[in-house]
Amino acid sequence: MQSSSSRFDRLVLFTLIAFTVFIVAMVAVRQFRQPGGARTSASSLPIIGQVPDFVLTNQAGAQVMLGGLGGKVWIADIIFTRCAGPCPKMTQRMSELQTALKADPGIQLVTLTTDPEHDTPAVLTTYGAKFAADPTRWQFLTGAKTQVARAALDGLKLTTLEKAPGERTDADDLFIHSTMFVLVDKSGRLRGCYETTGEDINWTNMKEKILADARRLLREPRA
Repeated sequence: MQSSSSRFDRLVLFTLIAFTVFIVAMVAVRQFRQPGGARTSASSLPIIGQVPDFVLTNQAGAQVMLGGLGGKVWIADIIFTRCAGPCPKMTQRMSELQTALKADPGIQLVTLTTDPEHDTPAVLTTYGAKFAADPTRWQFLTGAKTQVARAALDGLKLTTLEKAPGERTDADDLFIHSTMFVLVDKSGRLRGCYETTGEDINWTNMKEKILADARRLLREPRA
């Protein structure tokens, strides 16, 4: 009989595989055909899906909704501030994108927390300061769990799963979550997914791809 830990590992693996297959399939289909069957240009990015509206709170305590990001291209991820795993590296890499995008005010950065009960606006402000986050360009979002899930899972396809107490290696080993950055266009449509960690990831090349794709979307008219 398999242990609950083994079943849990299989569930996580299945979720990750299913998500990867979904993204690959969507990219393969949409990269060559639009809904009417016409081919897209070689330089276009696929439309993976529409991000649903949400109501969250940023590190300044201000309400943020999807409409408030309209007209902007944005790069998003999900972390939690107590994370001792991939989150600090992810946030450092987001900070590198912020530096590279100084001359592109139409591109914003958005970081959601998977731990909203702990990650209050004050906590997120302190965390962002460690990475020189410019609050006019980089928003850290918290709020009700249902709204975080609506934005992250339903819209951005950023998976998150809370670990059971018996499966944690330490007090801060709370969640399994996506380590990807995602790209959203001016109309709130998901247009790209990029893995940011792992031994097989060349971050220099990946960063250049994210920047190039974001700037490409910036040149697109709003739908």
